[in-house]
Amino acid sequence: MRTRRCGVLTVEVDTARVERRLGSGALACPRCSGTLARWGHARSRDVRDRAGPVRLVPRRARCTGCGVTHVLLPVVVLVRRADVAAVIGAALAAKAAGAGHRRIAVELGRAAETVRGWLRRFAGRVEAVRVVFTGWCRALAADPVMPGPAGSVWADAIGALTAAAGALGTRFDTGEVPVWAMAAAISNGRLLAPGWPGRRSTRIDPDVS
Repeated sequence: MRTRRCGVLTVEVDTARVERRLGSGALACPRCSGTLARWGHARSRDVRDRAGPVRLVPRRARCTGCGVTHVLLPVVVLVRRADVAAVIGAALAAKAAGAGHRRIAVELGRAAETVRGWLRRFAGRVEAVRVVFTGWCRALAADPVMPGPAGSVWADAIGALTAAAGALGTRFDTGEVPVWAMAAAISNGRLLAPGWPGRRSTRIDPDVS
């Protein structure tokens, strides 16, 4: 079977569970819904957490139906970002609370230009993010508690993200769901990537912890 170009698929953090799901045929191709099978690993790299670097060696999988390969990216990170999603999310939430990029950079121990880049990218899609996660909140909850106006477009977007995480935890009875892991899962790791959000909705995997 011919192997086609690679995409990205977000999965849970527990590598043993990912391996079990691959082995049992429980992971589906987002392109054609075929079964994903093991296909080696992507290159290793370090990403930065608040406590220091974390080594990441993503599993690679290939669809037995359409032949497309996928890098299985854990929900703690975003596509092409050197910091974990929670660190980037903390910067976005701080901006929504009124902090500037220099103050956020000092608090997170990151370069001011790095933080400003995150904020600029998010600012270009902040209303679209609010719409996407408000929609997921409605889809996940039978009687959703919708966030009210929070005083700014940024705060409204963060409120929608938080509400969607709460709705996800209630829907699948998983308890508290990390907001930025949920954001990575729904955006398929592309929260700050070019072209997201697009026309098609992203599927949600309840295993985001």
